[in-house]
Amino acid sequence: MKPLSPVDQVFLWLEKRQQPMHVGGLQLFSFPEDAPDDYVAQLADQLRERCIVTPPFDQRLSNRFGQPFWVEDEHLDLEHHFRFEALPTPGRIRELLAFVSAEHSHPMDRERPMWEFHLIEGLKDRQFAVYTKVHHSLVDGVSAMRLFQRMLSTDPDQRSMPPIWALPPRNHKDAEDNGPSMWRNVAHLLGESGRQLGTVPAVSKALLSTVNRARKDPAYDSIFHAPQCVLNGKITGSRRFAAQSYCLKRIRAVCKAYDTTVNDVVMAMCATALRTYLMNQDALPEKPLVAMVPVSLRKDDSSGGNQVGIILASLGTHLNDAAERLRYIHEDVKASKERYAAMSPEEILNYTALLLAPAGFNLLTGLAPKWQTFNVVISNVPGPKEPSYWNGARLEGMYPVSIAMDRIALNMTLTSYCDQIEFGLIGCRRTLPSLQRMLDYLEEGLAELEQAGSL
Repeated sequence: MKPLSPVDQVFLWLEKRQQPMHVGGLQLFSFPEDAPDDYVAQLADQLRERCIVTPPFDQRLSNRFGQPFWVEDEHLDLEHHFRFEALPTPGRIRELLAFVSAEHSHPMDRERPMWEFHLIEGLKDRQFAVYTKVHHSLVDGVSAMRLFQRMLSTDPDQRSMPPIWALPPRNHKDAEDNGPSMWRNVAHLLGESGRQLGTVPAVSKALLSTVNRARKDPAYDSIFHAPQCVLNGKITGSRRFAAQSYCLKRIRAVCKAYDTTVNDVVMAMCATALRTYLMNQDALPEKPLVAMVPVSLRKDDSSGGNQVGIILASLGTHLNDAAERLRYIHEDVKASKERYAAMSPEEILNYTALLLAPAGFNLLTGLAPKWQTFNVVISNVPGPKEPSYWNGARLEGMYPVSIAMDRIALNMTLTSYCDQIEFGLIGCRRTLPSLQRMLDYLEEGLAELEQAGSL
């Protein structure tokens, strides 16, 4: 029995019908060369035999004296969690994304371990897919990626590989190695921990620097005045998922031309996509949009809980020129990184907690809708660097599926795989109609940078 950390409890508090708080991933595989046509059905039969479920997938919620705990589910029903399904014809990517959109809209049963694993056949060109979703109180994005990578192999000849729910335990105790979380540090900052209290001077200095910059630079959007936008209205429980791969070599060429980072370029692509999408709806704010960018602070290989810091980055959407927008983003992110470089992990976590206090209050209570701390979430989770396989099937693409929330109707999450950057966009279907068009706008953003840099 293990109590949930304060930050993990927040994901339970925030959950409601129109706001399910699970994260997911879509993986696309190609059949092994020698595989029969019923390869996926045979794989499903093999997976059903994997009845042993290992942590954290054997854990369900329990409450004692009002405190939530993780406890082992002694009556776990694997058929509820593992589902073998087929796409309707013609089995295109369009049908696959529609399937994920519908499944990601459904909240999870808190009386059971909160995860699902969907093995999906019926795709064209001898391909199949895996869609996995896990409640965010159980794992964060980095943890989920590490668990998924453990399921894979770089050896195309390896067989009898376990699914994600049956991975053997690691040598260390992941469950006890979660480290300090963002919301726990808020409590520590208020007096529960002398070690955390020692961070107050550095945190206060960094926060004061942020305030002063906001006062001096009208174009700089801090925690106090992100613009109001259609991205930040109330949402429904219906989701639209859009996904696409982009060539990492192209992005790196842009990085070299402008002396920026991969993260800078993908954020500039996102900025262009948002700018174009909102302009087409006559809904682009005059002031630049602000993105919340999670940064992993994990220094070990644990796979439980949540360990993140936050950068609030201005996206320069008020600028017409794509190259100027990239440079603007680069300088803004650089300033945040320099601020964090002078701080300890504890100071970063506490600074993050203070930075997000207005947003947290608004998300938890809804009492201050005009306190718009940021407009969109842009998150980058590193993935495998080498070609990967699962039971001989080659991984062709992996696309993150994250969370949309009231007043944060769009989440743009990406991951890297070999020579690709994989974008997964999740948003409210009603608030953001035709969300899939942003995939074209992302491509346009990259092409504009290439053209401006004469690439």
